[in-house]
Amino acid sequence: MTTFIQRISIEEITKHLQSKEITMLVGPRQAGKTTIMLHIKEQLDKRGEKTLHLNIDRDDHHKYFNSQTDLVNYLNLYFGTKKGYLFIDEIQRLDNAGLFLKGIYDRNLPYKMIVSGSGSLELKEKIHESLAGRKRIFEIPTITFFEFINFKTNYQFKNKIHDFFKFDKSLPETLLQEYLYFGGYPKVVLSNTLEEKINIIKEIYNSYVEKDIQNLIHIEKTENFIHLVSVLSSQIGQLVNRTELSQTLNIDRETLKTYLWYLEKTFIINRINPFFSNIRKELTKMPLFYFTDIGLRNYNRNQFVTPPDKTDGFLFQNFIYQLLKESKMFNNSKINYWRTKDGAEVDFIAHFGNDIIPIEVKNNSLDSIELSQSIHSYITLYKPKKFYLINKNLEKITHVNDCEMIALPFFKLL
Repeated sequence: MTTFIQRISIEEITKHLQSKEITMLVGPRQAGKTTIMLHIKEQLDKRGEKTLHLNIDRDDHHKYFNSQTDLVNYLNLYFGTKKGYLFIDEIQRLDNAGLFLKGIYDRNLPYKMIVSGSGSLELKEKIHESLAGRKRIFEIPTITFFEFINFKTNYQFKNKIHDFFKFDKSLPETLLQEYLYFGGYPKVVLSNTLEEKINIIKEIYNSYVEKDIQNLIHIEKTENFIHLVSVLSSQIGQLVNRTELSQTLNIDRETLKTYLWYLEKTFIINRINPFFSNIRKELTKMPLFYFTDIGLRNYNRNQFVTPPDKTDGFLFQNFIYQLLKESKMFNNSKINYWRTKDGAEVDFIAHFGNDIIPIEVKNNSLDSIELSQSIHSYITLYKPKKFYLINKNLEKITHVNDCEMIALPFFKLL
C-alpha cells in the first residue's frame, strides 16, 4: 500500500498557482499542510520549475524573515529575475505576518508565494485585513472520510465509492469503525498499531496545548483550558450552557468565551448555533459543539482505553456533521440545529440562501422511513420542500404533505 494519502484539495490548490494571489493553507496542527506543500513542490520540480521551501520554525530559515529586505535579497539570490515558487511553512510564528507578506507581495516580484499556518490566520495581527485582495485561503482538515476510505482500499474504488459501500458490507463497516475510533490525523491513519496511534494523538494534543495555546492566549497554567476540552468532548451534540460551564470550571464568562473562541479558531471544535428566523436569538441561545477530528475527541474522553460505544448517536452525529461540511450537496450551506422548549428537535438545519433543508441523523440501519413527532412538528411549522433522514443503509423517498422525505445512506454524502 502506498504511504502517500491523496488529498482532494491538491488539485484546486495546484490550479491556484497560476494566480498572482498568495495561496494560503490553514488548518489544524499536523493536518497535512506541509505534506501537501511538499507534494506540490515536488510536482513543480519535476516540471523544471524553480522552487524554494522555507520553514519559519527552523532556526536556519528564520534568519531570512528578520526583515522584508533580508527575505527579498535571499530570493533575488536564489531565483534571480526568473519566475519562482516560494513555499513558507508556519507563518503564524512570524510577528506582523500580514504586513510582512503584504510588503513582499506589493513589490510585484516574479515569485509566487504558497504559505501555511496552523490555526486560523485571524489569530495573527488581523492578517485578513492586511492581505485583503491579495490572498486566497484553503482550509485543510485532517484526513476526510472519503480520503481515508480511498487510501485504505488502495484507491481501487476511487470512482465507485458508493458501489463499494452498497455491495461489500464487511470492510466498509470495519473502516467506518476505525475512523470513528481514531479520526483522521495523517500520522494516525498511517500508523499500524494501537499503541502507536495513541502516542501520536497524545503528542498532537500536547503540542497543541503547549505550543499553540500557550503562545496565543499567554497562559502558563492550562488546567482549566484542558478541563474545558474534556467537558466539551463529553457532551458533543448537546446543549452547552455557558453560565453553568463557567461555574463548573471556576472561570469567569469572559475567560470561557476567550477559550471557546480559540478552540474554534485553531480548528479543534465547531460551534453550531440554534435555528431561528431571528438572527439575534440565534446568537444569544445555547450552542452545540462538535469536534473537527473524532480521534482527538476520543482521546479526551479516554476512549482508547474504553472504546467508544458503537451505538453512540452523538459520535455518529459528529461524524455526519463532518460529512455535511465536506459533501458537494451541503458544503456551501450554513448549518444550525433546531430545538423547542417542549423537546422537539432536528439534528441539523442546512441553509442555502432562503432555502432551508432539515436533516435528521439515525445511527442505525433502517427498514423503512419512520417519522418522529419532532419531524412532524418541524414540517408543520416550517413546511420544508425536502427533509433528509441520514442513516446507515436505507435509500428511499416518500412524501409527507408537500415535503419530500429522503432517506439517504451516509456514504451517499461522500
